Amino acid sequence: MQRKPVNERARWRDYAESVGFNYHTIDGEPYWDESAYYQFSWQQIENELEPATEELHEMALALGPEILASEDLLSQLGIPAAYWDYIADSWPAQPQLYGRMDLCYDGKTPPKLLELNYDTPTSLFESSFFQWMWLEDLIGDGVLPEAADQFNSLQEKLIEAFKLLNLPQPFYFSCVGDSAEDVGNTLYLMDCAVQAGLGTQFLPLEQLGQGGGQFVDAAGNAINGMFKLYPWEFMLAEEFASVLLTSNTRFVEPPWKLVLSNKGILPLLWQKYPDHPNLLPGYFEDSANAPLQKGWVRKPLYSREGSNVELVNANGEKIAAEGPYGSGRYIRQQFCPLPQFQDQKRGQTAYTLTGSWVVGDRAAGIGLREDASLITTNTSRFVPHIILD
Repeated sequence: MQRKPVNERARWRDYAESVGFNYHTIDGEPYWDESAYYQFSWQQIENELEPATEELHEMALALGPEILASEDLLSQLGIPAAYWDYIADSWPAQPQLYGRMDLCYDGKTPPKLLELNYDTPTSLFESSFFQWMWLEDLIGDGVLPEAADQFNSLQEKLIEAFKLLNLPQPFYFSCVGDSAEDVGNTLYLMDCAVQAGLGTQFLPLEQLGQGGGQFVDAAGNAINGMFKLYPWEFMLAEEFASVLLTSNTRFVEPPWKLVLSNKGILPLLWQKYPDHPNLLPGYFEDSANAPLQKGWVRKPLYSREGSNVELVNANGEKIAAEGPYGSGRYIRQQFCPLPQFQDQKRGQTAYTLTGSWVVGDRAAGIGLREDASLITTNTSRFVPHIILD
């Protein structure tokens, strides 16, 4: 695993905006960064990242029925009791579409699971379409050899998955309307659904209505199926939450994804598969038995983009990120230092996180994000990758 500097493409920003990638720069700082790329070998992809991703996915799914059948575990995960049956009834009747797991991987040692982003994963458009176009452009310009490839079958697998899900039509796609990143990811998924032959309609979440115990669109039409890029824990806290219990709407992702996207899945995985090479020791913070050595990471059960995460590294130094998720229960996970690379353009260290995608039940590609901190936050940068032996 190497980080290599490279010249940016001319006028790539104009191209990005022409294809809906309007969040390539956030608050004046680059989010998409093609001043460098990461290079992997086929052995690292085929013998390490791909099989680890699919095995971790299978392990997480195997925990689902056990958790859904246990009031103690559902309580431990902070899931409101009023929705236990609603969530349990969705398993396995409502299959998933996709998810992203974040891994600590340096190309030398086995990938370690840091968390599962299995409800509302973003960075999909840039992982799938945009970094593939970057690769094709650099091969076409002779910057990269024709043998260069990418671990990226996301778009094909998403289209195939939409064909197999047997979704009601029109199928709605929804997210918060004033979030450029959420809209970009949602519209990309909607385009994949269209390529799969679905009739689709975009509905800003702010326009989601209700009537007669059903969810309806702005025109009062019943919504029988919807993809929502909006967390399930937020859905259960909304004023319309009770309609979930009466509505016929089929959601993607399904309600049971609330269980796997919860950080509490990490200590539960460790309990079920202790000493697994792709897992880190993890415990609920109030556990009487949490023997973490040489550093730890403290995470809320529900948080995103590194918010409210704090860590103590092997040297006892503390790093913390602020955010809105400070209330509620926490877990602690063994500290696993992200690999470090020198960002020559900025003259600073880049800490690199590998996001590994699952579509259906298959590994489908990776996206890499760098941060100047060991905690990957919403100021991180997305950097493309290649495979080349």
